[in-house]
Formats: sequence, C-alpha cells, structure tokens
Amino acid sequence: MKRAIQKVAILGSGVMGSRIACHFANIGVQVLLLDILPKEPNEAEAKKGLTLEDKAVRNRLVNEALEKTLKAKPSAIYDQDFASRITTGNFEDDLAKIKDYDWIIEVVVERLDIKQSLYEKVELHRKPGTLITSNTSGIPMQMLCQGRSEDFQSNFCGTHFFNPPRYLRLLEIIPGPKTNPEIIDFLMEYGDRYLGKETVLCKDTPAFIANRIGVYAIMSSMHTIEKMGLGVSEVDKLTGTVIGRAKSATFRTMDVVGLDTMVNVANNLNKALENDESKDQFRLPKIVQFLSDQKWLGDKTGQGFFHMIRHKDGSKELKEIDFETQEYKPVEKPKFKALEGSKDIHDLKKRIKFLVNFDDKAGEFYRATFYDLFRYCSKRIPEIADELYLIDQAVCAGFGWEYGPFENWDILGVKDTVAKMEAAGQKPAEWVYEMLEAGHDSFYRVEKGNRQYYDIPSKSYKDIPGQQELILLDTLKSGNKKIWGNAGSTIYDMGDGVIGLEFHTKMNSLGAEVIEGMNTAITMAEKDFKGLVIGNEGANFSAGANLAMIFMYAGDQEFDEINMMIAQFQKTMMRVRYSAVPVVVAPHNMALGGGCEMSLHADSVQAHAELYMGLVEFGVGVIPAGGGTKEMTLRFSNNIHDGDVELNRLQEAFMNIATAKVSTSAHEAKALGYLQDKDDITINRKRQLAEAKAKVIELYDEGYTQPAQQSNIKVLGKTSLAYFEAGITGMQYGDYISDHDAKIARKLAWVMSGGDLSQPTEVSEQYLLDLEREAFLSLTGEKKTLERIHSILFKGKPLRN
Repeated sequence: MKRAIQKVAILGSGVMGSRIACHFANIGVQVLLLDILPKEPNEAEAKKGLTLEDKAVRNRLVNEALEKTLKAKPSAIYDQDFASRITTGNFEDDLAKIKDYDWIIEVVVERLDIKQSLYEKVELHRKPGTLITSNTSGIPMQMLCQGRSEDFQSNFCGTHFFNPPRYLRLLEIIPGPKTNPEIIDFLMEYGDRYLGKETVLCKDTPAFIANRIGVYAIMSSMHTIEKMGLGVSEVDKLTGTVIGRAKSATFRTMDVVGLDTMVNVANNLNKALENDESKDQFRLPKIVQFLSDQKWLGDKTGQGFFHMIRHKDGSKELKEIDFETQEYKPVEKPKFKALEGSKDIHDLKKRIKFLVNFDDKAGEFYRATFYDLFRYCSKRIPEIADELYLIDQAVCAGFGWEYGPFENWDILGVKDTVAKMEAAGQKPAEWVYEMLEAGHDSFYRVEKGNRQYYDIPSKSYKDIPGQQELILLDTLKSGNKKIWGNAGSTIYDMGDGVIGLEFHTKMNSLGAEVIEGMNTAITMAEKDFKGLVIGNEGANFSAGANLAMIFMYAGDQEFDEINMMIAQFQKTMMRVRYSAVPVVVAPHNMALGGGCEMSLHADSVQAHAELYMGLVEFGVGVIPAGGGTKEMTLRFSNNIHDGDVELNRLQEAFMNIATAKVSTSAHEAKALGYLQDKDDITINRKRQLAEAKAKVIELYDEGYTQPAQQSNIKVLGKTSLAYFEAGITGMQYGDYISDHDAKIARKLAWVMSGGDLSQPTEVSEQYLLDLEREAFLSLTGEKKTLERIHSILFKGKPLRN
C-alpha cells in the first residue's frame, strides 16, 4: 500500500506535542493540534464576559502551548510563517476531524489509563488504515493497544521523538504485537527521508534503546562522581565536547531537560527491570533525590544543579550545588592535567584515547565510566537490540554523542580494553570474547567502501543497512579514496565522476591550506571529473577566514601580505563561480564569513536545514572581502523588478551585512538572500553529501556550460551613498552605533554604491571586488579593528568599541 503523509493530527499540545507539530510544519505538512478543554474561563477571560462556550476559551490551552513553543529559543520552527500550517482545536469539538488525516500521533501525559481512554474516542472517528502512533517514552506497546480493534492494532506502533524534535535526530520506532511490518518499513523510511531523523528500530523493552543506555550512562556517572568526590563543574568540563558529547555535558543538560524527566525514567527502570544485573545503578544518588525533593528541577523551576543568582544591582552570579553541603557555591573553574595535555589534539579519536589512558583523576573518571558503560551495553544484546550498531545510532542521535559506546570501544582498542575492564571488575558479555577468539578485533570495519558491523549470531561482519545510499567521509578514508591532501584539506574520489573537498582545520577556518585545496580540487575536476562537491562532516561547515593570520599581518603592518591574501581568496571564490565544471557547496550548521561567501559563489548549494549562515565580518571591524559584498550587490542588481524601490532593496542587503545578520535555518537563509531559489535543502544531515553529489551529476547531465563574468551590475552611486550616509549619521547621533561602526558602515556603503559615481552605472564584478578589497585593507589598519579581532581571538566574544 502506497502512503503519502500530507496531514498529521497530533493529540496533546504539551512541550513535546507542540514541538512535534512545529517539526511537521517545517517539512510542509498540514497539522491539526488538539488538547483538552480548560475547566473554566481564566480571570482575564471572565472579565471579558467569555464562557466555556466561547471558542477562544475552549482552545485556550492548546493555543497557549503552541504560542509558548513558537516563542521559545532556540526556535522549534524553521520560519515563523510555517506556523500557519498548524490548526488548533480541542478533543471535544474537533476530534472528529481526524478522519481526514493520514497520521495520528498521541502525545498526551504518560499515564496508561489516559492514553487508553483517548484511544477509545479515536476509534470512533479514525478512518481504517490510518497510521496511529504513540510518542510514549516507556509504556509498552502491548499495554497501550489492549482492547483495540484489529485494524487499530495493525496500524499502531510507537514513534518516540526526542526533545527538542527539530534538533535531536533520534526517532525510535517500536512495533506493537500486531503491527503490520509494512507500517514499520514505511515509518523507518519516512522518518529518515522526510523528517531528517536517525530512525532506529527498537524492541518493546523498558525505555527502549536510547533512554535505557543514555540514562544508565548518566546514573553510572553520578554514582562514580559520588565515590570520587567530583563537583558539578568538574564533571561538565569532563563530559562535554572534549569527548565528543553535547556542549551542555551532564548537569547542564539535566537542568535544561528537567531533572524530573531523568528521575522518572530512572525510577521506572529501577522498578521495571527484573533481570538487569545493574538495575541498582538506576537508584537515585543522594544529591538527585535531594534536588527532586526540593523541587529544584532545573531551568523550569529556576534552579537545579546550577542556580543563576540575580542581584538587586542587576548583576548575575552563577552558582552550582555542593554535593556534600547541599548548598549552592560559586562555580568552580576546574583544571585537569589530562585536559591541559589534550588541548592541541584536534582529532577526536586520538583525544579520547589520550584522555582515557591519562594517569590523573580525569583519566580515572573516564576509565570508570567508559568501562562500566561498555560492559553494560555488551550485556544488553540481544535484550534491547540484536545488532550492536543500533545502540550506537540511538545514543548518538538521542543524546548528541559523536561516537557511541561500541565506537568508543573500537577507538580504545577492543582487546586491550577488555583486559583493562577485567582488571577493573567490569567483565563484558561472553560474545565479546567469542568475537576476539575468532580473530575479529573490532566492532566495525570498512570493506569495499561499505561500513560493516560485527554480527553476533553469524560471527561475521555485515553491511550496515542503508549505508550504501550515503556518502560518509570516514568510509571514503578507510576505502582509500583519498587522491590529494595537505594539512588543512583532503580531496576524495566520491565515485561516478565526482570528487569531494573536505577541510579539517580548527573550526574549519579558511587559511592557506584550504585555499590551496580548493584550487587544486577545481583544477582536478576541470581536467578529469564531472564536477566537485565542497563539504565536510565537522561540527560546523566553516567559521570563516583565518583571523589569527590577518591579526598577525595587521599588527606587523604587513599590508601587502593582507592584500595578496585577500586577492587570492577573491580569485578562489571566483574560480568556484566560474569553473568549467559544476561546483556544489554543502554547508551545515555555522557557515559564517568566508564559509558564507563560498556558498554564495557556488553553482548550487545543497544546504542542511540547520544552517546558521551570514556575513559577520562587521563584528570584527571589517567588511566581507571574499566576494561577499560584491555578490550581495550583484544579487540586488539581478533581482530588481519593475516597480521596485531600488534604494529599499539595496538597503535590505546592506543591513544584512551591517548588522551581521545570521540565519537560524536554511529557509531563513533564503529569505535573507544568502541562498537562492535554485539552491536545495537537505533535511537529513547524513544524506547531504550524497544529495550534493547527485546535484553535481544533474548539472553535468543537463549540459553544464561555464558561465561568464558579469559586467552589467547596476550600482546607484551618489544616490545610494547619500541615502546610506543620512542613515549612518542618524544612527551615530542617536548613539545606536559607535564611531567605528559608522566608519565600517561608510566603507560598506561605498562598495555597495560603486563609489561616488554621479549616476546609476553598470560595473563589472572585478570593479566591485577591487573596491571591497581596498575597503577591507584600509580597515585592517585601524586600531579599533585590531581590538575587535583580538577580543574574538583571545576572549572568544565580540567587542563593540
């Protein structure tokens, strides 16, 4: 049966329900969001004479919940206009509407009786064959569907989204006892391709996979922390990005999510698990029990493991809970020799190995927690999953880990680690020994370009399903597909006549090595290939130009060097635009400054939906000079339509640069003009490089023709220069901008106006490139610009001087 999801009904508008509704709206689906009736009008409604018969009152709870979600930061929705795709209502008046919806998702409170009561009402209106799923985080499917019709049960399963649904990639699919296998196949595919999720098939066991393992990891760490006497800030320092986990680490994450959520899952697991040898690890540590008793549940109650104190003078002071005294104390700035020693190890795999094996308190903590988790995961197969890769996928996608437990075990070396685990009293499951005895020394390997996992029943390696459709750089590396490289970039053969350029500098900044890589890749592609993809799998696409190099040259007044560097960068960006073969850029997360300029010059952009793109050079005292200012002026010229007020259209582009406007999604990047209609958006990050490659082939097959540089860019000269000057002066007199802000803005206005031409004139791209380079160069000679760059480089925060 072919299914199409055009309309989704979501029953329950709480934090999860409203956010799930927003994510379906993100992908263009029409959403019906329903919730219960309020018991009576509130005080404000009563004053207006409204009663429970009025629609505004009847839909108050659902409307307030959705409004709160739409205002929340970070945003649950790609573009606020997408909220128009959501219609609200209540169970009493609007439940009958679900007969016209393709998928019904229940997201009400985690109580079996309430869910079952709602299902009885759903059965009165639901059209046979309609998908019906529950977002439960732990109630067994077999209990939820008891007493329901055969059609209901065959089309019912669990679809457990992780919070927040827009940002956390995990979607657990949990079949019920009578779920039609075709339903599971459909949801696995739909979640992957259309919702951008890592869809993981789970068994109907307590807490499924991700929470079972993730909460165990947290609870195990908490008990280790108690034994070792570590503090809140110490642990968060050890358990964040330094080991490839979420920036919010352990305790900050619990404060954000809500301590009650973790407590409920842990308590439920402690009760439900009868045959788990480590069930005692789910008992609450003393400090967690104390915070729970005090209702200090984190951000939702104003305090938890951390407490932001707001003093009468307006100042703020962050404090952390002391595990011994159970009182708040000033936040510590912990130091560990292991972390100091790992600062220059940028390769995460090498850093993890270094940290776990380091002989200090940090290394002791890592060994205790890693080894215990490895043991626990090995013994959960086949209880919660038959294949080990499912555990890694679920934990990484649900908790934001870079590597899962078995991947980390591989990094440390399976055989050596097993010996150390035995010595620490953490003996793993017997199948691990059988694997080693059979001569297999890793859980994963790459064979003929495919990533494989160790299959326990067959005692052999099998391809991870679905990987053949993806392009993974780790797999290309292991498959000997590298054809060129330097310290900052690598070129791979992606197959089918397409090559890919990856850069891997710190923050993927664009220095000399990356520029060399780009030019080399374009030359190679023009000679022997169909085209080029520029993309990477780093945390961010690129944070922009190498500021440290500019700061050094500017401080030494080596302006000729800066001029040459900017000219080379501009020339490289123009090669991206005017190469003889299609170049597709695949930005994700942060694509700032030069990373944005590279995208602006691509033949096509294959952007990830989570895209924070902008020309942010103003914040460090300069203007975009890698073609960014030129390109935004060019786009203004190309997009002028009859009847447009030209000054207003140019001002939009000017303000985006002058305010360092950064998009909060790829959709907003289109609205800001950084992306164009011809550019595409990928919802699932894992598919981005494959889709970028497909775009290259599409452009090539359509008969790609090398474009010619434009010489007909309309600039407005003195007309726009005077207009911008009036605005800048007004902002300056009103103390909205500093004198240095005004100076930068005037340089930007000069370039975007084409100088002080006496009348609107058509100019060439090179004309504008020369203007932006001259403006950039002059600003690097300003003391206040150097102060701004220094603040970013050495303090990590912008300076407005």
